[in-house]
Amino acid sequence: MHTVAILSQKGGTGKTTLALHLAVAAGQKGQSVAVLDLDPQASSAGWKDSRPGDDPYVIALPHTRLSQALELAKEGGATLALIDTAPHSEGAALAAAKAADVILIPCRAGILDLRAIGTTAELAKLAGKPAYVVLNAMPPRASQVLADAREAVATHGLAVAPVAIQQRAAYGHALTVGKTAQEYEPDGKAAEETAQLYQWLHSVLVA
Repeated sequence: MHTVAILSQKGGTGKTTLALHLAVAAGQKGQSVAVLDLDPQASSAGWKDSRPGDDPYVIALPHTRLSQALELAKEGGATLALIDTAPHSEGAALAAAKAADVILIPCRAGILDLRAIGTTAELAKLAGKPAYVVLNAMPPRASQVLADAREAVATHGLAVAPVAIQQRAAYGHALTVGKTAQEYEPDGKAAEETAQLYQWLHSVLVA
């Protein structure tokens, strides 16, 4: 079982959206997926409550139970675990980082967001795990913004995922009805970029 932690010490970066979209993308490729929701707001678990069926498996828990939950997920046949974390919670973030094979750090393109990833970068370094920034909610057709964001991320010594997530209404609309963009608009651009991001992540995990 591979484990991915989705971290950001800043709120509003899209951690839950990223976790759920990657979970469904992985499931569509035949993976058995568990989402472990460490955020006290339990947004991932709330999304699952509005969704029929069993996939993906989502459970809300305190970070002190993370190792046990990961072991249970593995014993239950999960091949991928995604850990959705809360902002402003270094204890939970560090526990998730230490448990992960790979860390994803979603970040919006605004200067305040880019400056704020320093704390999360330090947590990744403390855990000694490979970490990648996923640029999220990027303005469409704003190539200079994307280039500037990549340059800003590099100052923290972090790699940037090759697939950026654009600002698209499908992401938000889908979550409100217990779906993800690839289910809500299977032929849409949001579905396409989510699939591309998952394919990249999978290649990193199995390398």
